[in-house]
Amino acid sequence: MRTEVLEGAVITVASAVGGLLLGLLWWWLAPHVPLVGDEIDRNWVVYLKDSEGEQAIGVDGTFTLLGLAFGLVSAVAVVLWRRRGGVPLVVGLGLGGLLGSLVAWRLGVWLGPGSDVLAHAQAVGKGVTFSAPLKLSAKGALLAWPLAGVLVHLGLTALFGPRDPEPPYPQQP
Repeated sequence: MRTEVLEGAVITVASAVGGLLLGLLWWWLAPHVPLVGDEIDRNWVVYLKDSEGEQAIGVDGTFTLLGLAFGLVSAVAVVLWRRRGGVPLVVGLGLGGLLGSLVAWRLGVWLGPGSDVLAHAQAVGKGVTFSAPLKLSAKGALLAWPLAGVLVHLGLTALFGPRDPEPPYPQQP
């Protein structure tokens, strides 16, 4: 049991560190939401450049799809590493995926454009397009990695894991 708990802790830490890669990929692949600043009566206002644009949803979708891919890859890696499974491995996979998602979210927000939109609009000038801060509106996307990891691990363990031996049939009188 001690070995399984240690392996679960290793999986948790490795997944959390993998969140750095997810954050970098999200920052690089997520669409930019274009904003435009304008000065009306000496007050600055900021508008979406394309009010019907789908970039904001694309940011959430990109994070979700990357999280699903990371869940799939981490589950396959855990099954290849420890084929017989175990509760600590699954807990480590789920907890590590959640921690990795949180690390990725915060890293992407930190790497993205600044959060002071009005100051950025004033700096670039009136009518100039600039990118909105990278933000995750659908917080449920943070669960994509851990859920995908646990479900894929369950499926792979059910399909390819070791089987319990069948009990012998009792002798008929």
